[in-house]
Amino acid sequence: MEEEKVSRHFIEQEIDKDLKEGVYNEVCTRFPPEPNGYLHIGHAKSILLNYGLAKEYNGKFHMRFDDTNPVKEKNEFVESIKSDIEWLGADWGDQIFFASDYFDKMYETAVKLIKKGKAYVCDLSADQIREYRGTLTSPGKESPYRNRSIEENLDLFERMKNGEFADGEKVLRAKIDMSASNINMRDPVIYRIAHLSHQRTKDKWCIYPMYDFAHPIEDAIEHITHSICTLEFEDHRPLYDWVVKEGEFENPPRQIEFAKLYLTNVITGKRYIKKLVEDGIVDGWDDPRLVTISALKRRGFTPESIKRFVELCGVSKSQSSVDYAMLEYCIREDLKLKKSRMLAVLDPIKLVIDNYPEGEYEELDVDNNLENPELGKRKVPFGRELYIEREDFMEEPPKKYFRLFPGNEVRLMYAYFVTCTGFEKDENGNITVVHCTYDPETKSGSGFNARKVKGTIHWVPAQYAIKAEVRLYENIVDENKGKLNEDGSINLNPNSLTVLKDCYVEPALKDAKAYDSFQFVRKGYFCVDSKDSKEEHLVFNRIVSLKSSFKINK
Repeated sequence: MEEEKVSRHFIEQEIDKDLKEGVYNEVCTRFPPEPNGYLHIGHAKSILLNYGLAKEYNGKFHMRFDDTNPVKEKNEFVESIKSDIEWLGADWGDQIFFASDYFDKMYETAVKLIKKGKAYVCDLSADQIREYRGTLTSPGKESPYRNRSIEENLDLFERMKNGEFADGEKVLRAKIDMSASNINMRDPVIYRIAHLSHQRTKDKWCIYPMYDFAHPIEDAIEHITHSICTLEFEDHRPLYDWVVKEGEFENPPRQIEFAKLYLTNVITGKRYIKKLVEDGIVDGWDDPRLVTISALKRRGFTPESIKRFVELCGVSKSQSSVDYAMLEYCIREDLKLKKSRMLAVLDPIKLVIDNYPEGEYEELDVDNNLENPELGKRKVPFGRELYIEREDFMEEPPKKYFRLFPGNEVRLMYAYFVTCTGFEKDENGNITVVHCTYDPETKSGSGFNARKVKGTIHWVPAQYAIKAEVRLYENIVDENKGKLNEDGSINLNPNSLTVLKDCYVEPALKDAKAYDSFQFVRKGYFCVDSKDSKEEHLVFNRIVSLKSSFKINK
């Protein structure tokens, strides 16, 4: 029997080739975030790709923080990143590193470049360096400081390190080619002066390496074999290779680029999220309307759903956008057989069964999930007074409305047939109570089939129901107008959050804890909020509605 061929993406094919040709004897990958914000859904693709490759080839996976810019970095971000990656299931073991651990080695490498005549101290301002750099169609011109002697450069660079110069007064530049077609190779800045205290090295340094210089050195020191990064670094690859070559590192790593994960109409840019947080539009980096990993976790997404999403997106060199509906599809698919289907009424009105004995109640057997009998059954109390959804009763219904209205009969889910006999209104004309009678012969599960009803509605027992707050989320971006306004501000959806304060849920939910999730019958999937929910005040976040517009080709 012929074995089925497994399709391998282009990165796997490149790694296979490298191993076969003996370029590397093992595989070592890394995930290297900058600790200047929380990770988002796009980072999840990179995390799972790098970790997955290390696991596939029985190699090593490194967790490394690229903390080379003390201006924006905080320990809060370090801890959030570690938590998110652990939650996703990427296990780095004891392989956790920081770029700042290598500052001495980076300095030594810079000195080596100066001694080789491959780096020089430049006094041009940032604006002048930009001007001298040239354009895509015109070459750059050399700095007047480019031909300083090695001795002068060594002296000036040491004095930069010793704090003798102000921020921006001098930089160290690689000496490559000011006429190179790739602008990144036109004598890029590799060190700048910044009199800032670093969160880990404190005040030891007042010069810091630039990312394009630091990153290849970090990879080389850690013996990373394949530096997997996104496509915007493709033009930086010649500089990456130049640094490890001129730095004389053995067994240099290889950079391979893949397409970023773009989701339609979501906010992933750190500066935009930071502004939303600082302006109080969201309640933190983990606000469930965002797509940071912390926000998705708080909203009720699972690691399994995100892994499935990343798998469906695939790995390629082609930039494309993915509809947010695909992420919603993945969480629905993950939860539908795992979660109990609970009773909850989000916009309640009271239903009184006038012929049900006062003061009595019974316990009904309810399947936790009809599609998965292994989840078993539970007891739900039923009595004379219930809460139902306001939308499930109409005084004057349109055609094809099959729920409660005067004279109509419906099934109460898991319970009895009831017929509406009347209703009460308040002084403003709002319906407050619906009256009905029940037929005790029609109990669910009794085998009664003498007549059929077209409508089934859900309910919770008024006497035993637990009051709860429910939060309904929509995309934070107004999907009809696009992500950004003409002035560059975010085009916010004013209805991105709806808070329902007076909801009722069945009593089995009274002990629900943070991150517990359920399906609310007819309403969607919901998760206990990890930040605001308390034992005496339950708060549920809607993860996703039940209906999907996304279709997958199977």
